[in-house]
Amino acid sequence: MKFTCQRTDLSQAIQTVSKAVSSKPQNPIISGIYIKAENNTLELQATDYEIGIICKIEAEVTEPGNIVLSGKYIQEVIRKLPGTTVEFEYDRQEKTSHIRSNRSHFTLLSMSAEDFPIIKKLEATHSFKIMDNVLHELIGRTTFSCSNEEARPVFTGCLLELNDSSVVMVSTDTKRLAIQTKVLEGIEGQSKMIIPSKILNEIQKLLVSDMPRLVNINYNSNQISFEFDDTYISSRLIDGQFPDYHRVVPVDFGTRIKLNTEEFRSVVDRIALISRTNDYNVATMEFSCGMVRITSDNPEIGNADESLTAEIDGEDIIISFNADYISDVLKIVNTKEFYISLNNSLSPAAIRMLDDDSFTYIITPVRTPGN
Repeated sequence: MKFTCQRTDLSQAIQTVSKAVSSKPQNPIISGIYIKAENNTLELQATDYEIGIICKIEAEVTEPGNIVLSGKYIQEVIRKLPGTTVEFEYDRQEKTSHIRSNRSHFTLLSMSAEDFPIIKKLEATHSFKIMDNVLHELIGRTTFSCSNEEARPVFTGCLLELNDSSVVMVSTDTKRLAIQTKVLEGIEGQSKMIIPSKILNEIQKLLVSDMPRLVNINYNSNQISFEFDDTYISSRLIDGQFPDYHRVVPVDFGTRIKLNTEEFRSVVDRIALISRTNDYNVATMEFSCGMVRITSDNPEIGNADESLTAEIDGEDIIISFNADYISDVLKIVNTKEFYISLNNSLSPAAIRMLDDDSFTYIITPVRTPGN
């Protein structure tokens, strides 16, 4: 096996597939990256049995072949090589790979390619196409409110719901709920699936092209795959019943407050300096007389108190939230102003962007001695 390629191309491909390299492998072979060279193409693969990633790049292949190298070491070596091109040669007799760039020369031991669980593309029963920027937004506006508790797998993923002409992505950790809806042509019938947030976050990082492109999505009852450019990613789906999120969204609200996004974000960030020191990160908000007063108190640390103007339509309300849950959603609000809709101090509140009804964020208040 012998080839030459651009160092940046190889480094990027290794970085992409390394997201699927197992950090605590039961089988040593899945701690490696599979590399196959033929027809002036390099194909790299990695899998932890739950996620599989394939990436292809151009290369000048003078001797075809395949090997498996340690994912940890090949990534570091290629990333730090000094030259613009990489010369790679495998010594089959010694089972070593020689990697050269400028005056740098590394020798790495290899594993048997025959032992690697080759990723086969999903034989799907259903498929659809979506623009990368639409998928990027669906992911970015939902995965932040997924749970990190593996004991409840359903809440560690996002529900993807296909409804004829629309796609909905939903996430919840039971204390908050994020819903993003997009119109999507070419959808036939209805489908629901729960996708692990881990794989969605990795896909979002790869969807950074300046040129619009289609993402091909294939799925069946327990697996899903995403394919774009020269990258293919497959993942298991999470088994379980996602809760009926429609029941969580209040039909009506008695009070609606319009706020300046940047001003409110800054105030919450400052109040959080104190709120994060208490058990539930509590920030109390008092909406009254065209103002919102935000406070937090910790007897052992101190207190924070700040106010800003607001347009209040409805009854005055005092309500408390986990400040991080407010900060998280404000990071994705991209309109100059937004709305908080409320009923009372113990009922879920809704946050929506101005002139963008495709996104809804429901947050449960924190019970405090005053409410």
